[in-house]
Amino acid sequence: MPFTNNPAVRLLMTLAALVIILAGIKTSQQLVVPFLLSLFIAIVCQPVINFLQGFKIPKVLAVAFVIIVILTLGFSLASLVGQSLNSFSQDLPEYKAKLQDEIGWFTNQLASFNIHLNRQQFVEYFDPGAAMSLATNMLSGLGNTLANAFLILITIVFMLFEADAVTDKLRRAWRKPTQHIESVYCFLRSVNHYLAIKTIISIITGILAGLLCWGLGVDYFVLWGVLAFLFNYIPNIGSIIAAIPVVLLSFIQVSPLAAGIAALGYLSINTIMGNFVEPKYMGKGMGLSSLVVFLSLIFWGWLLGTVGMLLSVPLTMVVKIATEASESTRWFAVLLSNQQELEFMEEKHRKSKSVSVS
Repeated sequence: MPFTNNPAVRLLMTLAALVIILAGIKTSQQLVVPFLLSLFIAIVCQPVINFLQGFKIPKVLAVAFVIIVILTLGFSLASLVGQSLNSFSQDLPEYKAKLQDEIGWFTNQLASFNIHLNRQQFVEYFDPGAAMSLATNMLSGLGNTLANAFLILITIVFMLFEADAVTDKLRRAWRKPTQHIESVYCFLRSVNHYLAIKTIISIITGILAGLLCWGLGVDYFVLWGVLAFLFNYIPNIGSIIAAIPVVLLSFIQVSPLAAGIAALGYLSINTIMGNFVEPKYMGKGMGLSSLVVFLSLIFWGWLLGTVGMLLSVPLTMVVKIATEASESTRWFAVLLSNQQELEFMEEKHRKSKSVSVS
């Protein structure tokens, strides 16, 4: 079978199969996204279940407690954000009109300094309506996914009850279960650590952003605080998207000075939290390079929408661990890794070789 052993043919067949799989995921997005969201929520909740069971609390009661907490927080947050988002959507045409007037004033001021800009072209290049609607549209997209709350909740319940049996099933399913199960546990620990640290930092970021908006007198400061909290999960560009409507709203509602303070405040908050606090507590993190994190954000966002952007780092970590398990695909895991992770992988590979030789 020389034809099938040709590397170029194998590569083309692999790419063709990958395209078919991605097309299937894209088509079934309405089913895949709630499942992935349920899976990661269950992963985060499982340590809480284990903690409660450590106090001899029956698993049924532990799961019931976690579900009640999820429902309480979820409905409270959805109600709060929903009211603010509806009010903001009603006022959005007025804000757009005011922003158009401010752009006209800005171009006139530039003309007084002999800097002439075509107002119509300026508006076409910088569409204020699109700029202000970007963040709220993404938030609405997340809300559409959470509309399947009942399906997500039921899936989480079944996953939590099945968690104890998963290890036994994996041992029976794999020929060499020890190595694979250790990889699964490593992934679960990494995801729990990442999401726990990210959640705490996102909460602090949201509170600081909300207080900044309140201090500047910007409308809907609770909405912008929640937006900063949620979009802090999106690496690289999430904080920028969350800042856009606040800066524009400060510009048209308060003053250009307030817009500058808002932009500087968001920059300061995200610089401190993202470049100092988060790396200190995140440690090695998920072992992904910065370029891979950014590209994964684009890829998963295209494939799964807003939820894909929120889960881009854990999803990429799944791909990394899956490809690292096989020698034939290990090269791809190397491409995804950062320098620190590469050194760890090489050390692990040397140890495994020395054990096999002995």
